[in-house]
Amino acid sequence: MSYQIELRHMRYFLAVAEELHFRKAAERLFISQPGLSRQIKVLEEALGVVLFERHTRKVVLTKVGEYLKIEFSAQIKMLSHTLENAKMLQDGKQGALKIGYVGSAMQEVIPNLLLNFEKKHPNILCSLKEIDNQQQLEALLSFSLDIGFVRLERVPRALEIKPILKENFCLVLPKDHEIDESNFKSLRQFKEASFILFDAQYSASYHEKVMQIFDDCGFTPLNSHNTIHSSSIFKLVENKFGISIVPKSLAQKRGHKIKFIELDM
Repeated sequence: MSYQIELRHMRYFLAVAEELHFRKAAERLFISQPGLSRQIKVLEEALGVVLFERHTRKVVLTKVGEYLKIEFSAQIKMLSHTLENAKMLQDGKQGALKIGYVGSAMQEVIPNLLLNFEKKHPNILCSLKEIDNQQQLEALLSFSLDIGFVRLERVPRALEIKPILKENFCLVLPKDHEIDESNFKSLRQFKEASFILFDAQYSASYHEKVMQIFDDCGFTPLNSHNTIHSSSIFKLVENKFGISIVPKSLAQKRGHKIKFIELDM
């Protein structure tokens, strides 16, 4: 079956599908509203489907429209990726990798991997972006990222996951705290302490793993502050707003008056 559909028809459709308003979509595309309406009609007639339900005050996607919104978005992103690679070939590059990562992966994992990778593939351009676990999954599924470094045990079936690092957690204390490695016995010693933790919205699975540590020790922590940045955690600990628990890889950070005690659990 042959359809006379051009790339512009897909872009026009996606603009209306995202705005759900023909005038706003037309302004976004810098074309007239009647012209946009005609092009959408052409697309519907070519496919033999109805993409939008047009009401007096609103536009609603049909089930077919919802499906094509997902599919067309993915196809356009793949095409954009192909064209970007073509441009890089022209510039002497063989390709590109778009990499997402959580902050702790930058301490050791990513630098070491990149150094080895670039030695073997000097003509590959690597682009890095720090984003949380869920955003990485969404970007991978939509082909906006090629590789993600996440702290997750499970991912959607459409993705493949491979463990590259297993590490313990560390307790983070002010530098002059009375407890150190010599007199540390158990996390229960901090049952009455205030804890600064990574925000659960940043990564629900990571937050659950940290909370499991407290469950294993038989108490619920007093949560004084939440944040998504390790540097904020360290600054708060340094200024004695509380203590914290972070992955061991973050214990390599310097520049704060804090200390770390590795938790063997």
